[in-house]
Amino acid sequence: MILIYSFKKTLIILLIFLFTINITGAFGQNSASESENSLNNKRLRTVIVTKSAIYAGGLFLLNNVWYKNHRAVPFHFYNDWPGWIQVDKAGHIYSAYYQSKKGIDALRWAGVSEKRAVWLGGSMGILMQTPIEVFDGLYEGYGFSVTDMIANTAGSALAIGQELLWQEQRIGMKFSYHPTRYAGFRPSYFGESKITRFFTDYNGHTYWLSLNLSSFIQGSKIPRWLNISFGYGADGMLAEFENPHYHRQFRLPDIERTRQLYFSIDMDLRKIQTRSKFFRLVLGTLNMIKVPAPTIEFNSSGRIAFHPVYF
Repeated sequence: MILIYSFKKTLIILLIFLFTINITGAFGQNSASESENSLNNKRLRTVIVTKSAIYAGGLFLLNNVWYKNHRAVPFHFYNDWPGWIQVDKAGHIYSAYYQSKKGIDALRWAGVSEKRAVWLGGSMGILMQTPIEVFDGLYEGYGFSVTDMIANTAGSALAIGQELLWQEQRIGMKFSYHPTRYAGFRPSYFGESKITRFFTDYNGHTYWLSLNLSSFIQGSKIPRWLNISFGYGADGMLAEFENPHYHRQFRLPDIERTRQLYFSIDMDLRKIQTRSKFFRLVLGTLNMIKVPAPTIEFNSSGRIAFHPVYF
């Protein structure tokens, strides 16, 4: 049951996140080169209306769809920090980072002053995800997660901090996913379809910090698109906190739960030159996904593995 709740929370975060990316994506792709020197009221109204619609729509879905059949209870907390070996927390950081980044880009596009664009737009990740946690704290079977809020704040801080320090995003976040064998052990728990398993099987989720080398080593001959990435994931998880021994009276194998750290090369697709605004938008959106590449894995069981191509 906890997995279903986690799945619903993850799903609404992703939906709000995708709306933010798709609707405001056109703002951000050309913001650096086409930012306004003065406030553009028409563009600002567009940003405010768009963001408000996304925000209101998310609140409506929370209150009237996913919590509809759950009893309201006094505000309470839920400690899910040990769950999924913190992979879901990395997901919160990832979502908040991009919501904040797009918020900054959108306000710059509208000609808002740099300082306000960074602080107000950069707070978007926290603002859009906080209602999810508040609602969780008000319904039975859920609970307000302090560590989720910390992760949300970390994502926004990553976007804001880089703008204040470098006036650009030298360290981006990436996501990659690969199907695993674990859903086969508990199909009724992880889901029968590939789409459901994409959301529920955290074993296949990897979140990356991708550093653009030419931004840090300016003046070098390093290709502008070349990045190095550090990833985090986990493996062997058949449930949120501890692996069960049985599923529907069938004995499950003893599987070790392990953390995984990765090192790989990557590409910053934003650095690919094109005059097309459409392709800049496409490349900027695809840049949220880690490019498959040779990868070294270090895990908590002491094993080191090399993957010729890691997805």
